[in-house]
Amino acid sequence: MGKAKLTLASDTHHNKKVVIIRFIYNRDIADLLKQKFNAQWSQSKRYWWVVRDQFDYPKFKTVFAPNSEIIIIKEKKEAVLLPKGYLEKLERLRYSESTIKTYSKYMRDYCTAFKDSDLTTTSIDEINDYLHYQVQNDIISISQQNQLVNAIKFYYEKVLGKNKEIYKLERPRKRKLLPKVLSKSEIISIIRQCSNIKHRCILSLLYSAGLRRSELINMRINDIISERNQVLIHNAKGNKDRYSILSPHLLSELRVYFKKYTPKQWLFEGQKPGSQYSATSIRNILNIASKKAGIKRRITPHMLRHSFATHLLEQGVDLRYIQVLLGHSSSKTTEIYTHVSNQEIGKIINPLDDLWNTT
Repeated sequence: MGKAKLTLASDTHHNKKVVIIRFIYNRDIADLLKQKFNAQWSQSKRYWWVVRDQFDYPKFKTVFAPNSEIIIIKEKKEAVLLPKGYLEKLERLRYSESTIKTYSKYMRDYCTAFKDSDLTTTSIDEINDYLHYQVQNDIISISQQNQLVNAIKFYYEKVLGKNKEIYKLERPRKRKLLPKVLSKSEIISIIRQCSNIKHRCILSLLYSAGLRRSELINMRINDIISERNQVLIHNAKGNKDRYSILSPHLLSELRVYFKKYTPKQWLFEGQKPGSQYSATSIRNILNIASKKAGIKRRITPHMLRHSFATHLLEQGVDLRYIQVLLGHSSSKTTEIYTHVSNQEIGKIINPLDDLWNTT
């Protein structure tokens, strides 16, 4: 006889997510399932099952693969529809494309969890239980929890018109992480590693204008305002336009780049004419340049923006102007750079040195 066939699939049994195992009855296989995997037989559904969270597939494969053929039937995901009016409301209020995508994703997850319920009558306790489950099982991070809360609040408050006071969802306490910055010498060392003029201009513009990576990707040729030494950023975070400063040195480099590459639409284009440059390519450029510069720690494109803000603060630029250049809605967001600036901290005499100087 050939190998026995064991078919694995997903199901819900007794309100638990389970892995089901089907095979032509074989007493040895049944005994192994009971002894090694605590499998149970469902008389009503006619299959063996193991709670999904307790199912050890590597162990299962080790036990059965030598003498059996394991067939995995992948679970078919049904398309989950958003509540009526949800997407339309997002679009009418002109939410950004990325926000619409994020809200829709989390709302579909929420709809799946409450697929057997009427969402319009879901209680605040049920919603908070759902959020608690996501957090306790490490399904979402702190930032993702906030996005999930916002997606749910949008449905109840904006789409259904419920009172905000009714849906006071619990939010996580944010970790107060300081921005990671590079020194000026590290910045110039990284830029100098780029022999390619296009790559050099990309990293220089990210730093010298304090841009997010998406802002640089979406920048068009006409957004360089050379006569005023400014750059125009369209539809930035929060659907806001803003101006930032343009380095005269970089402007000269951009002219050289433009003559060589002659972009048609976007300031920096991909391999295909008229296509946008990719976020992955920007990250790769920075990684390669950082390694060549001998920098050991992990460097991200957003660190160039953090460094821009910190260096301006250390040069004595007023925090309010930095807030405008970065496009922050609140000054509190910009104030975080005061915690990483060496402008005043560097003036503090270490008490150990003071002891040595007085003895």
